[in-house]
Amino acid sequence: MAIAAVDPSSTDITPLIQHPVLWACAAGVFAVIILQSVIYFRAIRKAAPAVGLSPAQVTGSVRSGAVAAIGPSLAVALIAVSLLPLFGTPAVLARIGLVGSAAFDVAAAGISAGTQGAELGGPTYTQKIFALAFAAMTIGGLAWMLSALILTPILSKGDAKLRKVNPAVMAIVPTAALLGAFFTLAFTEVLKSPAHLVTMLASAAAMAVCLILAHRLRLSWLREWGLGFSIVVALAAAYFMTAA
Repeated sequence: MAIAAVDPSSTDITPLIQHPVLWACAAGVFAVIILQSVIYFRAIRKAAPAVGLSPAQVTGSVRSGAVAAIGPSLAVALIAVSLLPLFGTPAVLARIGLVGSAAFDVAAAGISAGTQGAELGGPTYTQKIFALAFAAMTIGGLAWMLSALILTPILSKGDAKLRKVNPAVMAIVPTAALLGAFFTLAFTEVLKSPAHLVTMLASAAAMAVCLILAHRLRLSWLREWGLGFSIVVALAAAYFMTAA
């Protein structure tokens, strides 16, 4: 198959955003993700007996994680579809589809385009501007990955020291950090409009009902699917609030 010529000054970005090299890179990224997932699943099943986890518990945990990923994945997928005309399928798969931070990627792309006096999707959006925008998104993601690679061993050492001093601390700190992070995210959203507040309250109520019923009726599957049901309720609440 012939590869279309690349012209940095051309506003026809299709030959560049669908370039075979980008497709090959995107395929390579997802191949690594699949390989990592297989390795992690095998490691989990191998280590489960040592910590007292049965195969059924491992399967339930994996299923819960899969259900919990549905909502965020749908949100990312919808955003990715809207960005296809700007960045093309390979770039969207490798960036938004992988990292999931559309806000950061679009902001980085917009800033890099602005430094050249161009606008994303506008008449000045040339192949050169796309290349700069994609480079900015990639460099930003690389910084995150390198930070995790460097900081994780350092934080692990701190975790080991704290466990020696007081094991209970490391049982409290992660929980407190998660609660703080989710509270901050939720509080930021509910301040935007009454629709955001109602959506959050409806989702929280649905999750609470699922947990209560799962506990009283001894339905473990309902606890696993609770997040999925709360997401559906939140979407319905958001729809009716915005349609009203």
